[in-house]
Amino acid sequence: MKVNGQCYCGKISLKAEVSENMMMACHCKDCQIFSGAPFRAVAVASAENVEIKGEAKEYVKVADSGNKRIQAFCGDCGTQLYATDLEKTMFNIRAGFLEQHHQIVPKKHIFGSSTAAWLADIDEQAWVTAGPKSEPLKS
Repeated sequence: MKVNGQCYCGKISLKAEVSENMMMACHCKDCQIFSGAPFRAVAVASAENVEIKGEAKEYVKVADSGNKRIQAFCGDCGTQLYATDLEKTMFNIRAGFLEQHHQIVPKKHIFGSSTAAWLADIDEQAWVTAGPKSEPLKS
């Protein structure tokens, strides 16, 4: 699947070809902290299938395991772009900024032991079309 997107301010863009079998949602504590959300949806691509225009800011995160991963984001608007190994061979592309984000359906949820408990009942919660006072979303 071909994907593309750009950061919020438009200074960094990315194109890639990703495998639909390699789409995941990560529920680890690090992803929760970095994203400010209960999980991050990612599409995995090998380096030869990724094209990045613009200069991403990089932060090297060291996991509890000792594993080092580059976390890349726009230094101006803060949009999270990807995580990669130090050699930049595989990219976990953050689905939220991709134009095809609705098609990035996780095939696997990882680090389920640290998932937010309320996600189990998400389909039973109130959903509205836009802001808090908008109309209920019809399924």
